[in-house]
Amino acid sequence: MGTGRRGLIAMAVTVACAVTVLAVPGTAFAVPEPGSSPSASSTPAADKDLEAVRAKLDKLYHDAAVATDSYNAAEEKADKQSAAIVELAKKTVEGQKKLDRLKKRAGAAAAAQYRTGGLPDEAQLLLSDDPQEFLDGADRTMQGERAAKGLIGELTRTQQDLAQYAKDASARWKDLEANRKAKDAARTKIKKQISAAEKLEDRLAKKEKERLAKLEEQAALKAQTAWLDSGVLDEIKGKASARGREAVAYATAQIGKPYEWGAEGPRTYDCSGLTSQAWADAGHAIPRTSQEQWKQLKHVDVKDMRPGDLVIYFHDATHVGMYIGDGAIVHAPRPGRTVTITGAGSMPILGVVRPDA
Repeated sequence: MGTGRRGLIAMAVTVACAVTVLAVPGTAFAVPEPGSSPSASSTPAADKDLEAVRAKLDKLYHDAAVATDSYNAAEEKADKQSAAIVELAKKTVEGQKKLDRLKKRAGAAAAAQYRTGGLPDEAQLLLSDDPQEFLDGADRTMQGERAAKGLIGELTRTQQDLAQYAKDASARWKDLEANRKAKDAARTKIKKQISAAEKLEDRLAKKEKERLAKLEEQAALKAQTAWLDSGVLDEIKGKASARGREAVAYATAQIGKPYEWGAEGPRTYDCSGLTSQAWADAGHAIPRTSQEQWKQLKHVDVKDMRPGDLVIYFHDATHVGMYIGDGAIVHAPRPGRTVTITGAGSMPILGVVRPDA
């Protein structure tokens, strides 16, 4: 990674109050000195109350993230089911056209038999006085029998196909309706959790909000410091692939855009919407949700990760960010926040996956 990219990351992480630990692994975490912030007068008791608020907010937003993954998964399934229903409808139309053509052929064969007096070909041959005509007729009879059997078989198969299309379409409609209900339930839960979090924050005074933000920064900084103190950054030396560089370029270009649950850009994103669109822009489709990204993409050791890899967070894989190098990720954090750069170890890491393995 060039010095320009390193400068960009360092500057962004500085804004996130984490440049010290990102640039100098092993630096001890320190609480800001008294007088260094507007909330320096807050008491331990007040901070304890705010920590309880922070824990409550974390839980509310985590539950909203779980519901968002459920919503995104249901939406992805619904999109696939809708596409399958459209495809079945096309097959049904083509199958009906084919059936109509086969019925016309069967009708023409029946009309020809009627014109010959209704006698079977075998009887007509026996009445013939010309041996050659008999032999030619025998060949035509065999061909006709094979054609008739083939026509009947094709008619039967086409009718069976149409019946199966109708059965499949009915099943798809049921699945689609189930996923619509799942989406509605997830949407309701998301709104409920976010609304509760916003109401909780709205009850705080301005100075309390500032102090709460400071406590959040300190918690992230402490986690990042502990992660770097393990020496992990000394082992991470992987170089980005060509597509990985494209994905990183796309993701970092979205910095500053708002988080919105269920969004995939271009104006707003949720966490997996950002990572999936970044890789789609790089020409490589990946699963839509963080949980499916964790399930389906190749797992790699943290020490082997490279820019473009996805870092999956929390025990239930409900958050994801993209590693961009120098111990940092770019991610869409949560409602009320914007796409930003932060320390890769600032949240509990579940593991790392590689989209273009």
